[in-house]
Amino acid sequence: MIRLYISKLHPRQWVAHIEGSGWVVFPVRENGWADRRPARGLDPLHLRQVPLDSAANTGILQPEREFAEVA
Repeated sequence: MIRLYISKLHPRQWVAHIEGSGWVVFPVRENGWADRRPARGLDPLHLRQVPLDSAANTGILQPEREFAEVA
């Protein structure tokens, strides 16, 4: 499961938590998910969870769709 966040400290990036993998950041742009990288030192005071489909154009939903098609 992936949870999506916005952060005041990272205004041009999405922040995501991937269950079993940890935190990543990726650009707020089309196909930005392909450029995700590990995130460290995130301040929870600046994180706000948002609906996952808020970043749909980044490709973040693709892995879940592929999983659903296989199952």
